[in-house]
Amino acid sequence: MDIKISKIGFGGGCHWCTEAVFQSLLGVEKVEQGFVASTKPNNSFSEAVIVHFNSKCITLNTLIEIHLLTHSSKSSHFMREKYRSAIYTFDNGQQEAVNSLMVKFQKKFNDELITKVLPFKYFEPSKENFINYYFENPEKPFCETFISPKLKLLLRQFSKFVDHKKIAHIKK
Repeated sequence: MDIKISKIGFGGGCHWCTEAVFQSLLGVEKVEQGFVASTKPNNSFSEAVIVHFNSKCITLNTLIEIHLLTHSSKSSHFMREKYRSAIYTFDNGQQEAVNSLMVKFQKKFNDELITKVLPFKYFEPSKENFINYYFENPEKPFCETFISPKLKLLLRQFSKFVDHKKIAHIKK
């Protein structure tokens, strides 16, 4: 079987949260946590992840829908520079596909999505002690308060895409 691994970047909230969400999915081969920058005017680094995924197991459509539902994709706030709501694309074809999907998703939301579709430019990985943060610290208050609810949402709404072994400790 020929495996096609693609990659896409997601930014929104804390990269610990975003990393844990995508690490919990079947078909996601690797999640790189760190800081992503695009082109001007979005060329400052913002917390984000790069998701490497098997497009035969999980689609770009599903990944984007999960991203939009697991961070504040409809609200602007004073921390948006640090936590830019964005989807970072790696080529023009992917950017066109994501833009089309975003038009479709906007119709499903009552409020305007603020998530930007941006070209990927630079990546700086997080320090080693922050990588895989949730799965090494699931009982820390931050993880229980902010990340576990996102994983519960995955179990409720995207159960067939969840690696249940990874988040067996989470109760719906």
